[in-house]
Amino acid sequence: MHRVALTGSGVFTPEAVITNDELVTAFNAYADLYNTEHADAIAAGKVEAKEHSSSEFILKASGIEQRHVMDKSGVLDPKVMHPLLRQRSDDEPSIMTEMAMDAAQKALAKAGREPGDVDAVIVAASNMERAYPAIAVEVQDQLGISGFGFDMNVACSSATFGIQAASDMIRSGSVRSVLMVNPEICSGHLEWRDRDCHFIFGDVCTAVLLERLDEDEGRPHFDIRSTRCLTQFSNNIRNNNGYLRRSRPDGVADRRDMQFMQEGRKVFKEVLPIVSSHILGHLEEEATSPDALKRLWLHQANKSMNDFIGRKVLGRTPAPDEQPNILQNYANTSSAGSIIAFSQYSDDLSDGDLGLICSFGAGYSVGSVLVRKVN
Repeated sequence: MHRVALTGSGVFTPEAVITNDELVTAFNAYADLYNTEHADAIAAGKVEAKEHSSSEFILKASGIEQRHVMDKSGVLDPKVMHPLLRQRSDDEPSIMTEMAMDAAQKALAKAGREPGDVDAVIVAASNMERAYPAIAVEVQDQLGISGFGFDMNVACSSATFGIQAASDMIRSGSVRSVLMVNPEICSGHLEWRDRDCHFIFGDVCTAVLLERLDEDEGRPHFDIRSTRCLTQFSNNIRNNNGYLRRSRPDGVADRRDMQFMQEGRKVFKEVLPIVSSHILGHLEEEATSPDALKRLWLHQANKSMNDFIGRKVLGRTPAPDEQPNILQNYANTSSAGSIIAFSQYSDDLSDGDLGLICSFGAGYSVGSVLVRKVN
């Protein structure tokens, strides 16, 4: 069995930013338009009026202050309320591939590698813009990588599950290196007209390069000590959109369940004990005390959730540098969140320091990766 190293990471961040204040202005304008249009039905008690949102409500509920998106014009138009992404011809790179190329090239540059050094590409994300051909094969083609590529989806845990899949292939000897990429256009599956969730998501793409360790003893890297994954079925986070939509009598309607759906209170109550227990169990399996962890790079969905998990795992309130948050600037970016945190807050660790990457979400799913810094 071969040892595995994480040798490079990269983040593509869209230029467009939507602040909470901008988002609230657009949402409240939409709510006013809706309430005016349905005034008679609201007065008759047949339809509920739309409540206004506020920046204070968003910050208190999530810890989010802004988000990056691929398009803000449509999101902020009260008559549209979704991103406007142009139709591309089949001869053009897809938008997810375009995002992936940027993050992948940064990860390769950080690792000091070229596309020719890569054997496989995994594109792991919560939503793919098409069923086939795989986005990973397109990324492979655009970068000029030999070998193979495939897509995988484990919702918000896609990146950590992708790391496990890549690590297993490297350990077994079937490949020597894998580029694992997470292009997340969360703005496309968010219902921006829903007050309870209109602020949650942002867009981003992350990438990591994983390599056989015996090729990389002389350069700084993160040794993948072990990975651990868990799934447990739940309907509390769901998106019912899919290719069978047109086959159903009501499949073409503007159905709310064709976008991101969440029972937030149930998720909070049920997921936190699962994640905390998962991490502690992973550490126990590795005979590692929580006190030995120098850093926790957690899934960036909600600040209160991360604070709770940090306290449960460490047995105390983590210091800011022990559990860095990035969601205040990026919002929830699904599978990419923990990788953004890792990419931005890992260079300062010393030789031998241990850290843990963890993501969790729909499924339910939880993935954790125990790493050790090697300088």
